[in-house]
Amino acid sequence: MKRGLLIILSGPSGVGKGTVRKELFKDESLNLAYSISMTTRTARPKEIEGVDYFFVSVDEFEDKIKNGELLEYAKFVGNYYGTPQAYVDKLLDEGKNVLLEIEVQGALQVMAKRQDALTIFLVPPSLNELEKRIRGRRTEEESVVQERLAKATKEMATQDEYKYVVCNDNVKSAADKIAHIIKENL
Repeated sequence: MKRGLLIILSGPSGVGKGTVRKELFKDESLNLAYSISMTTRTARPKEIEGVDYFFVSVDEFEDKIKNGELLEYAKFVGNYYGTPQAYVDKLLDEGKNVLLEIEVQGALQVMAKRQDALTIFLVPPSLNELEKRIRGRRTEEESVVQERLAKATKEMATQDEYKYVVCNDNVKSAADKIAHIIKENL
């Protein structure tokens, strides 16, 4: 069986990575598997072990860091989040094309370890449009919005590290472009 393709979908916060990912998964011909992250945070109601996340203790997570068992990891709001290498390799060995939808920091970590990964950076049509999307969520205070926009501007500067850059001007169109890129690289 042919080993699957590791696909990194990354981009600044608010660009629509999750929405585009959901659209991509509608195309069964892509044979996609979504990489489940590991975290030290407590499961929320209705979250299922091995479906939403792999929930582990801080000690377990730190052991995995020490043993090099994570493709990438970060600490966010007091909890660790990361991508378990063995899980991703198992899916790839099964012939699945594994999609990692991750922030720029994590993507750069994976790219350093897996030069064979297909790397796609999703950009907004403009920074003004990105600001509209972030503000449209209406979930954050102004200081957080400003912080996200500053971070997004820095993250946009990393797009040259990726093999492909796709503009998310329209979810269906962006997903179609990414599906085409994946098929070209299989």
